[in-house]
Amino acid sequence: MAASDNNRAGSQGVLDWIERSGNRLPDPVFIFLWLIGFIVVISVIASLFGVSAVHPTQSAEDGSPLMIRADSLLSAENIRRLLIEMPATFTHFPPLGMVLVVMIGAGVAERSGLFAAAMSSAVKRAPATLLTPAVALIAMLSNMAADAAYVVLIPLAGVVFAAAGRHPIAGIATGFAGVSGGFSANLVPGQLDALLFGFTQAAADSIESGIVIPIVGNWYFIAAMTVIYLPVIWYVTDRIIEPRLGTMGTPDTSATAGVVKNNDEPLSAAEKKGLKSAGLAALVVIGIWLTLCFAPGRPLFDEGGTVPMQPFYQSLIAAFFVLFLATGWAYGAASGSIKNHRDVVRMMSEAMADLSYYLILAFAAAHFVAMFNWSNLGLILAVNGAAVIEAAELPMALLMCVIILFTAGINLFVGSASAKWGLLAPVIVPMFMLLGVSPEMTTAAYRVGDSATNIITPLMPYFPLILAFCHRWQRSFGLGSLAATMIPYSIWMLITGLAMTVAWVLLGIPLGPDAGFEYQLP
Repeated sequence: MAASDNNRAGSQGVLDWIERSGNRLPDPVFIFLWLIGFIVVISVIASLFGVSAVHPTQSAEDGSPLMIRADSLLSAENIRRLLIEMPATFTHFPPLGMVLVVMIGAGVAERSGLFAAAMSSAVKRAPATLLTPAVALIAMLSNMAADAAYVVLIPLAGVVFAAAGRHPIAGIATGFAGVSGGFSANLVPGQLDALLFGFTQAAADSIESGIVIPIVGNWYFIAAMTVIYLPVIWYVTDRIIEPRLGTMGTPDTSATAGVVKNNDEPLSAAEKKGLKSAGLAALVVIGIWLTLCFAPGRPLFDEGGTVPMQPFYQSLIAAFFVLFLATGWAYGAASGSIKNHRDVVRMMSEAMADLSYYLILAFAAAHFVAMFNWSNLGLILAVNGAAVIEAAELPMALLMCVIILFTAGINLFVGSASAKWGLLAPVIVPMFMLLGVSPEMTTAAYRVGDSATNIITPLMPYFPLILAFCHRWQRSFGLGSLAATMIPYSIWMLITGLAMTVAWVLLGIPLGPDAGFEYQLP
């Protein structure tokens, strides 16, 4: 036990250092504001020194190479642009509209009880012999439900494991690894794809104006992540975590006996009726979209376009909105959680209220991205950085590994996926486009690194909540205990994510419909 105690003390010390360091960082909103101040100063200095680069894809009117020159953000033109275009800068920020539209519908699906009932039903039907992989798979699929997955599925996994005679914290760890460690893994694109590809779109525009980055650009990749992460979580839980939990003390099931009884009850007749109605609504929505793609006149199919399915891909934001709204409303009407249309409007309003912080973050991020582009610093840095990396002659697979490891390290201190990508995308997306790497591939590599270390940093917003779930079963289970429990998941998911990314590049597999890993300058 002494060795085990020493190991836990060591883990606690490392986590305390991470927590102290991370707590010194300001809120992501102020990180963006401070960075705006920083690029203002740098733009003035760069402009005075005549910093420039040759544009990789455009020429001047006389046919000579087009020079990109650093532009001072304190110039009269840029100050005027900032003050006059401030509303447009915010409202035209690509991720903003995508996230708001999807979340209006998702708010109804969540608040009507659809997400909670669907997850509960799926977990409770899992066969005892396949309990771990069933919980892991449902957790990865449920991360589309965002907050609901953390609040409903993870504690429920502990209850289900306890009911099966297994260590409940192993169930909590499995659920946490799936929801958060497999944050980007799913069989279908969802809210996260809309958010991340909004930033990717804005960054890619600096190289190729008008380029379209569909939110299905990582569909095949994230589906493969789901398949690969499933046996990893299964192995780590059954072979590493659960045996180790046995040496850390017996869970206090007497203190939570009421929880097991209450949460393990079957779905009510109203909930079952609601799920059936939601299923029918989902089929109707899917049928409508298929009709729009293949029926005569098919508005979501471009007959003469180079990418005929492009209108369909671009309509998926609306599709998710309609799907979540229709299924949530159908569930609520059948189960009784929605009495009339006023309840639907209320749920939409509450969903928008929950996004108030995101709106503030988006306001700061939008101006950071816009001002970074106005200064031309991002494009100059991307051109010169690409030249340096190109001179190093690193293979593409190794470049992707660099992105993954860099992102995984930053994630220990900045937990927000949108905040990190908002900071990184304006530089690394254009840089790697100049090196022949598609925006979709760069985004995929970012997602691997971002997911792997979510579950081991106390700065992750839901980390204290997961610790509270564990306390219900074992009072002595502390911060170091939770981190030590989740580190094996993090290490193995990072290793397998790196291996999968390298294999993806070497085999030349598309990342999604009409989304390859290579990019050619126009």
